[in-house]
Amino acid sequence: MNSSKSPGLAGFGVLKNTTCHTEKKISVFFSIIFMTVGILSNSLAIAILMKAYQRFRQKSKASFLLLASGLVVTDLFGHLIAGAIAVFVYASDKDWIRFNQSNILCSVFGISLVFFGLCPLFLGSVMAVERCIGVTKPIFHSTKMTSRHVKMMLTMVCLFAVFIALLPILRFRAYQIQASRTWCFYKTEHVEDWEDRFYLLLFSCLGFLALAISFLCNAVTGITLLRVKFKSQQRQGRSHHFEMIIQLLAIMCVSCICWSPFLVTMARIGINKSHSKEPCETILFALRMATWNQILDPWVYILLRKAVLKNLYKIARSCCGVHVINLHMWELSSIKNSLKVAAISESPGGSKPVNLQPLSSMGQ
Repeated sequence: MNSSKSPGLAGFGVLKNTTCHTEKKISVFFSIIFMTVGILSNSLAIAILMKAYQRFRQKSKASFLLLASGLVVTDLFGHLIAGAIAVFVYASDKDWIRFNQSNILCSVFGISLVFFGLCPLFLGSVMAVERCIGVTKPIFHSTKMTSRHVKMMLTMVCLFAVFIALLPILRFRAYQIQASRTWCFYKTEHVEDWEDRFYLLLFSCLGFLALAISFLCNAVTGITLLRVKFKSQQRQGRSHHFEMIIQLLAIMCVSCICWSPFLVTMARIGINKSHSKEPCETILFALRMATWNQILDPWVYILLRKAVLKNLYKIARSCCGVHVINLHMWELSSIKNSLKVAAISESPGGSKPVNLQPLSSMGQ
C-alpha cells in the first residue's frame, strides 16, 4: 500500500525498523528547556517591541517594529504548538501507533513545522525590503508604507506560508513520521515520486530565496547608509536606521547559520532521490539547528537595542580608545527631514525664505 496516499498508515513503516534512536529522558528534558526558554525569550521581546511601537507609532520606525513583532509572535506560537507536540511525543515514548491512528497529530505537527519554519524566513526578507525602501526611498516609504499596508503584508505572508504548509494535505499527501519517530515532515526516505521531491525542493528553494532577498536588501541598505554617512559633512547619521540595520544583519546571520543545514539537507534529498540516503542523525541535527532560530531571534531585539548598543559602544571606546562616531551627534531621521523639506516646498509661501532652525529643533 502506498503510505503517502494512506493517511491512516502514513509513516508507520519507519516505526518497525529504524536505527535512529534518541534517549527519552534527555530528549524530554531538552525539549522542555528549549520550549520554556523560547517562550520566555519571545515574550520578553514582544514586550520590548510593543513598548517601542507605542513610542514610534507615527514615525518611520513603526512599520519595522510591526513586522518585527509579527516575526517574534510567530516564533512564540511555534514554540507553543510545535514544542508542545514534541514534548508529548517524547513523553508518550514515541508510540505513534497508539495515539496517531488517524494521522491527525502527525499532520498538525508537519503543518506547524513547515509554517513556523517558512514564515519567520519570509518575514525576515519582508523586513529587509521595508528597511531598504525606507532608506533609499524615504518619501515613498512615508506615504505608502502605512500601518495598514504593513498589516496587509503580514497577512499575505502568513496566508502564503499556510498555503505551502497545507499543500500536501490538499493534494492528499500525508505528512510522514520520520525515522527518529520524534517529528513529522515531508517524505524523506525512499523518495521516488516526483511530487514528494517537489515538496522538499519547494521548501528549500523558498527558504533560500528568502535568505537571498534579505542579504541583497540588507547589503543595499548598509551601503546606502555608509555612503550618506561618509559624504555628509554635518554627520547626519541616523541612529534608528543603524539600529535597525544591525538588527536585520543579526537576524539574517542567525537565520543563515540555523537554517542552512536543514535547507541543504532537504534539497539534497529532493535532488538525489533515493540514491543518496541522508543519515537520520544528520537530519535530526539539522532540525535541531533550525529550532535554535526561534530561540535566538528574540535576543536580537533584546540585546541589539539602541540603549544596549550605546553602552557597548562606550565600553568598546573606553577599551580601544578610538573615536568612531560621536553619539551626541545622532540627529533626526532622513525621512523626517525629507518630509519637512517637501512640506515647505509645497506650502503657499514655499518660494519665500524659510528659517529651518525651528523645524530641526522640534524633534529634539
